[in-house]
Amino acid sequence: MVNDAKESSTPPQLTDIQKYVTQERGTERPYTGKLLHNKREGIYHCLCCNAPLFYSDNKYDSGCGWPSFYQPVTHDAIEYLTDNSHGMERVEIRCANCDAHLGHVFPDGPQPTGERYCVNSASMSFIDQQNGEKTTG
Repeated sequence: MVNDAKESSTPPQLTDIQKYVTQERGTERPYTGKLLHNKREGIYHCLCCNAPLFYSDNKYDSGCGWPSFYQPVTHDAIEYLTDNSHGMERVEIRCANCDAHLGHVFPDGPQPTGERYCVNSASMSFIDQQNGEKTTG
């Protein structure tokens, strides 16, 4: 039997801000996320389903107040949706595996892609490449 539905995995241990961001399409306040200044090598994963989203070597300091990346691990890791909220048109990004809200992507990033994936720390976890330590955003 084939199940085309997205994996629904909302961990019951989500904090209020993690639930607000991932399930209610909210946004954490700028400069408050635990992963904003993380400079360790590793992989950023979806907080809800643990799918890999971004490599640390694609992260950069955009100055916007949220972790920023210029590309995901694969284009298929992210789902792209038009977001017309707040009187503007943006591109919302969600985990392609479980549909958790991550943030938005903008066309003002560095080369080689020119894109800025602006992601809420509260939507991700980070696995350190050196010691396997997991940090939850």
